[in-house]
Amino acid sequence: MNKNINEQLFDFIEKSPTAWHAAENTAEALKAQGFTELYEGEDWTIAGGGKYFTRRNGSSVIAFKLPENHFRGFMIMAAHGDSPCFKVKFRPAVKAAGEYIQLNCERYGGMICSSWLDRPLSLAGRVLVKQNGKLRSKLVNIDRDLVMIPNVAIHMDRSANDGKSYNANVDMLPLFSGADGKMSFEDILAEAAEAEKENIVSYDMFTYCRDKGTQWGANLEYISAPRLDDLQCAFSCLQGFLKAENGNSVPVLCIFDNEEVGSGTKQGADSSFLEDTLSRICEKQGMNRGDYLRALNQSFMVSADNAHAVHPNHPELADRNDRPKMNRGIVIKHNANQKYTTDGVSAAVFSEICGRAEVPVQSYTNRADMPGGSTLGNISSAHVSIDSVDIGLPQLAMHSAYETAGADDTAYLIKAAEYFFGSAVRRQGEEIEIF
Repeated sequence: MNKNINEQLFDFIEKSPTAWHAAENTAEALKAQGFTELYEGEDWTIAGGGKYFTRRNGSSVIAFKLPENHFRGFMIMAAHGDSPCFKVKFRPAVKAAGEYIQLNCERYGGMICSSWLDRPLSLAGRVLVKQNGKLRSKLVNIDRDLVMIPNVAIHMDRSANDGKSYNANVDMLPLFSGADGKMSFEDILAEAAEAEKENIVSYDMFTYCRDKGTQWGANLEYISAPRLDDLQCAFSCLQGFLKAENGNSVPVLCIFDNEEVGSGTKQGADSSFLEDTLSRICEKQGMNRGDYLRALNQSFMVSADNAHAVHPNHPELADRNDRPKMNRGIVIKHNANQKYTTDGVSAAVFSEICGRAEVPVQSYTNRADMPGGSTLGNISSAHVSIDSVDIGLPQLAMHSAYETAGADDTAYLIKAAEYFFGSAVRRQGEEIEIF
């Protein structure tokens, strides 16, 4: 069951412990296929038939391919590269019980805290180093089992199985070393960054789960790995983007950072990043503001962020009818309060595209008495207002340190993304044509 594709997914996830690494791995895959990197602070030279990408903050990527001739609009797929975890504070060493050094951390995003306990963890991110009077950003991954967050023994907490509340400032601090350890956090960080300790000016370092991805089940029908939300979608969109044939629109791949904390950063979906990129493409193609707005009218966006599969132990938490199942295809998400961007038009367009690609689709809504979270789709549409649909792949244990999904579904999204990126939409009044 798609073992080769899932092994590639596991490799991408393992090499992407943070959003910066996910962006770097995406950039490397693009470069290997002949894409040219553009820098926001420089003038762009782009031409028909060219393949390009740009980054912001090193943690978000937008890539696009230009048709040889005039294009009608943009076919955009967006996912995110960040996941819930713990961020290391700037002065992290905390002495505990006279015997230990812990790392002072705070929560990034809404994780399931219990899933982070008693697992081998490490740290990754970026380090700002002063070199020759300049500041240089370096990617860092301390690629070994480094820290762990230990549970309290059942003998000392008899209520441990009765429903546990976790205090992030007390219960979730990673154990780093003994109190008399020779290597400090700063020593290990400097070693990983290949820099002198005194030259490290600042950093953004995060915990990540070290467990490997695996395919399992009686018929190998499931996969489990860290960060499936949302690297499964990011990987699938990237693969479909690279496979797609050129069409009459501009295919645009977006991997945003900071979705798990609201996207309200300069590199998030609530920034000007996508709008700036699309308008620069039009400007460099000799198009004016009116041309740009007309191109948006002939555009379509897919917001790809994983969805909840019906749970085997708690099916009552799912909607009566719209309860996605793993290995049954891509999920189209609906919400009356527009937490998802899907409406009748966008659901119809994306369903038609999946039908042509021979990819099954299913629908998801929350129980009417259980509010859900929003995604980057409705956030980005405030800046680039086009028809948009929210989709995802069904999974269990979303926001756990180790999540589960269907072994067939990655391949489904790659196939749908390939067809989507090679297609175009044409709006004429109330009629929409896909070609």
